[in-house]
Amino acid sequence: MIGTLSTLSWLFLVVSFGAIVPVVPTGAAVSGAAVLAMHTHPLTVVLVVAVGAAGAYAGDLVMYAMCRAGGEQLARRLRWLRDQDRLSPVKDRLQRSQVPVLLVSRLVPGGRVPVLLAAAVLGLSWRTFVVANAPACLLWAVLYAGIGVAGGSIFPEPWQGLLAAIFLVLLVSQTVSLVNRRRAARDPTDASSADAPST
Repeated sequence: MIGTLSTLSWLFLVVSFGAIVPVVPTGAAVSGAAVLAMHTHPLTVVLVVAVGAAGAYAGDLVMYAMCRAGGEQLARRLRWLRDQDRLSPVKDRLQRSQVPVLLVSRLVPGGRVPVLLAAAVLGLSWRTFVVANAPACLLWAVLYAGIGVAGGSIFPEPWQGLLAAIFLVLLVSQTVSLVNRRRAARDPTDASSADAPST
């Protein structure tokens, strides 16, 4: 039980930090923790989902506060945003439908940072962000924990399942990024989630 608590504590720290520093592979962390949980105490997969979602939520709150305080200048300085032109279409989508865009942004690899920044620049209220981001983080954690369980159930050894889960996460992330790049190449106004670091 102590080992499980330690793993969950590390998971929370890694995911919350990765939500602020987008180069940390938070999805792989949740998938890996789900693999280990499935091989030791299968019921703790639920805790992995809850802790992963809580870490993502906490990190997103910090990230959104930083975006509101520093805006586009801070994002450029921290290299969160590589292409200034990517903000315009995201702003347009947010003005039309705020909650669905926030929900989807967490599920699309590389889509979260431009949406958070655009929401901050547009002055999206804290209340709207807090409400919309909670189910987004939960759905994200369920998705990546599911990838971990799927990878872990194929192999008898935890390390094999862990490698399979990481491979699946990378495969999904790279596939979505490739689709987004091709879509952006065909339609420059739809470049909101291409060429961004995956979380």
